[in-house]
Amino acid sequence: MCIECLRETVRNHYSFGPGGGFDHAMARVATDVHSARPQMDWLTMTDTTQAGPTLRAWIRAHRSGFGRWLFARTVCKRAPYFATIKPRFLDLQPKLCRVTMRKRRAVENHIHTVHALAMGNLCELAAGLCTEVTIPVGMRWIPRGMTIEYLAKAETDVIATARLDKTEWTGPENIGVPVTVTDTNGKEVVRAVISMYVSPKKES
Repeated sequence: MCIECLRETVRNHYSFGPGGGFDHAMARVATDVHSARPQMDWLTMTDTTQAGPTLRAWIRAHRSGFGRWLFARTVCKRAPYFATIKPRFLDLQPKLCRVTMRKRRAVENHIHTVHALAMGNLCELAAGLCTEVTIPVGMRWIPRGMTIEYLAKAETDVIATARLDKTEWTGPENIGVPVTVTDTNGKEVVRAVISMYVSPKKES
């Protein structure tokens, strides 16, 4: 698809109006959080007015393959290192993130299985986005560490699933976000816990 076609698709699909431009559209997907009326997710019929910009962007984009691609590209634009694994998001909601990575030569090791560090990168991405959409909008997070187990060779595409079953947030604290990585047969190949430091955002 040519760049002009992409620009036109974004304008038509997301209704950004004339002159929005492709780059502007990507930024708008990630940051459009203002509305005078409560926003409802038509699929779950939940009020998303208080959702942060990342979750709002996903809710807006996930209904089409192009929208999901645009969301992943926006995430990778914010953190370019994640672009090396070309992630594709499958599900994103409070307490859960599922993201997949295709097995291709660029992420393989010398024995032609998915490289362990590429899967570690996938684990950090899943944990980060899970944390992002789970914590209150007035808080922030940063990774502090990782423990990871390589359980088996990954000979297919892989899916990372991060869960964060926490509902009470008070002040600064370290939390652990468990992540499991499975192959296309459902076999667990990697298990990790990403340590996150969560704290209130500084007032500007």
